[in-house]
Amino acid sequence: MITITHATREKLDDLVPLVDGYRQFYRQPSDLDGARRFMCERFEKGDAYVLLAVEEDSRAVGFAQFFPVPSTTSLASRWILNDLFVLPDARCQGAGSALLEAARELARTHGFPQLMLRTQVDNETAKARYRTLGWRRDEDFDTYLLTV
Repeated sequence: MITITHATREKLDDLVPLVDGYRQFYRQPSDLDGARRFMCERFEKGDAYVLLAVEEDSRAVGFAQFFPVPSTTSLASRWILNDLFVLPDARCQGAGSALLEAARELARTHGFPQLMLRTQVDNETAKARYRTLGWRRDEDFDTYLLTV
């Protein structure tokens, strides 16, 4: 059984290895100290909302992190589901789906009419899960990045 909880500064020891694992999934070098600093900054600034997926034995197996962003076109704010990660040995056991469903409910209760996410083009497993849970691919907008 997976339980979804709100991540707080007090849960950094559970969260940091997950954030580091997420970064490694996206081919970044391991940096536990950097992940801790980054998450401490999020909690200090209060600019992100973080959920943890926890197994019955209290082991944290996944996390999701959201950032609010205003949308001029919709005249409302939306949450960017910027990070979603589940430990490899805990995948296909419901943690990812539970995090996504908790995100939907959290957005609803906080008055955010829309969630948005991006994933790598070749991440077919994640894309299949998103579609199953009612997410749809945005066919109207492309994403461009500029490194400065």
